[in-house]
Amino acid sequence: GAAEVVATDVVDAPLALLARIGADRVVNVRERPDALHEYGADKGRFDVMFECSGNPAALSGALALVRPRGVVAQVGLGGAEATIPLNLIVAKEIALRGSFRFHEEFAWAVRCIASGAIDVAPLLTEIVPLAEAERAFALAGDRTRAMKVQLAL
Repeated sequence: GAAEVVATDVVDAPLALLARIGADRVVNVRERPDALHEYGADKGRFDVMFECSGNPAALSGALALVRPRGVVAQVGLGGAEATIPLNLIVAKEIALRGSFRFHEEFAWAVRCIASGAIDVAPLLTEIVPLAEAERAFALAGDRTRAMKVQLAL
């Protein structure tokens, strides 16, 4: 039901996949760091944003683009402490929410996948036999070649 879905990354391969599965616009922010500035006009345009990288600079950028009283969900964990512009959060009354997987999300995800409500097939780069686990992990670790890799018995 989103009016517009904009996805960003610093690698082209995930962006190509996101465009194929329905993103309205994809932006490589490494190649085009100013490409999102238009969304910051008039105090921001996005109602909801998901920051999935864990990069503190990405969170600061997200806060500038979300509209007043919008929501930013911090999903990514980058391991670094972040300095965030509290004045922007307060002035725009932004709801900043952390999101982490616990126990009920796994059952919910399994139900959605099993029922067909969510199709994860486009995200799956390859199914690799367990005997080739080393190759599977190498593939999964290369964002230029793989999104998700599944091990099979």
